[in-house]
Amino acid sequence: MIGVGKMKQYSNILDKPLTKGKQEVSLSAFAFLFSELVQYNQTQVDNIGELERRLEDAGYAVGARVLELLCHREKGNRRETRLLGILSFVHSTVWKVLFGKVADSLEKGTEHEDEYMISEKELLVNKFISIPKDMGTFNCGAFVAGIVRGVLDSAGFPAVVTAHFVPMEGQQRPRMTILIKFAEEVLRREARLG
Repeated sequence: MIGVGKMKQYSNILDKPLTKGKQEVSLSAFAFLFSELVQYNQTQVDNIGELERRLEDAGYAVGARVLELLCHREKGNRRETRLLGILSFVHSTVWKVLFGKVADSLEKGTEHEDEYMISEKELLVNKFISIPKDMGTFNCGAFVAGIVRGVLDSAGFPAVVTAHFVPMEGQQRPRMTILIKFAEEVLRREARLG
């Protein structure tokens, strides 16, 4: 047979093994799909807060699935059990798989013991979205905050995760900060572990 190699053919995408290869999605396809997600949800809500909540909910579902996939692929079905381990996993592994690079920074909050921040100079979900003036404070980063919350909750680290624009001196566009405020139970468990 001409043109038939040794590659195994799968009749269904669900039959493909999870551990084989890492495929990338076209940036233009992602931008179009994400724009459609925002526009669809915009028609379903009455205010910006509701729109951000719906985007966060959509991101939460993605985050839960990303954790399952990455734990299977990267860690042989092992999960992080320590706070700094899961934060490092989100900051590096999850971010790299989703956005093609490690997040710009991971910092511990100075005012509160239970707060951490992941900062990104230019978050991909905000890159191709132009926000009308009547939507003022709308932030597509809520989708990424939902992804982070989905990963953390699914890993057993419940947290409130929010996205914020932070103005930077000398920069035209503000940087995006994902603020993570862990539940008290996480901090108590971490203190017991030492």
